[in-house]
Amino acid sequence: MITLATLHRTVRAALEEDAPWGDLTSTSLLPAEARATADLGAREPGVFSGGDVFAAAFTLTDPTVEVDLHVADGDRFEAGDVLASVQGSARSILTAERVALNFTQRMSGIATLTAAYVDAVDGTGVRIADTRKTTPGLREFERHAVVSGGGSNHRRSLSDAVMAKDNHLAVLRQQGQDLGSALRDALSRLPHTTHVVVEVDRVDQITAVLTGGADTVLLDNFSLEDLRAAVDQIAGRATAEASGGVNLDTVRAIAETGVQVISVGALTHSARALDLGLDVRVG
Repeated sequence: MITLATLHRTVRAALEEDAPWGDLTSTSLLPAEARATADLGAREPGVFSGGDVFAAAFTLTDPTVEVDLHVADGDRFEAGDVLASVQGSARSILTAERVALNFTQRMSGIATLTAAYVDAVDGTGVRIADTRKTTPGLREFERHAVVSGGGSNHRRSLSDAVMAKDNHLAVLRQQGQDLGSALRDALSRLPHTTHVVVEVDRVDQITAVLTGGADTVLLDNFSLEDLRAAVDQIAGRATAEASGGVNLDTVRAIAETGVQVISVGALTHSARALDLGLDVRVG
């Protein structure tokens, strides 16, 4: 969920970036009293996300602008659908237009890609999750978009869970420390509510991870055969999560190995902006 403070701070920063000294074109060309009504139209099908962000771009520019959202976050739409309408000062609407579109196109693109992954694993019970591979400063917006598309959020930040990855394990080996012992020692010092995830890239690493008390075993770049073997070995003692080598062509087969979670960095780092446009009504 995007907090109001985060929403306003991020949108204000984007508006200031786009018009640091005002909108030179609108203020010099358009009469101050000119009013306009504009529609947010879909030029391709998708899943909507970012309604509150879209509205904030206009209302933070000018509180008198009225925004009417015709769809909710998570709704699917077709090309040609009108997703929202905006009315008020023409100058204000055109000043906020690009920022509003940039956010909504980006977020709807993420939601649409996420929905494609969720659809691909339908019926398996597997969760599709995001990662920390997000645009700096926009993580909360992009995580929200993943949820709009039916996906799940992974840990929010480095402060929210223990997640020991390959480089952490390499340092432990360099220091001559046993993984199982290091995990047990860490758990003894952590709050009992802390979730612990450990990434492995070989089946023979799993025993130490389970012995150490990890809550989730992250199976990185495993073959389908090794994923099935890993799920059998974990045997419900921890959550089995798969990552690496995941795309829309492979995700179904990965889900059918028995893992409970598949994390997909592409949801946020590779989603393209959806083609949406804001068109002023004429006549």
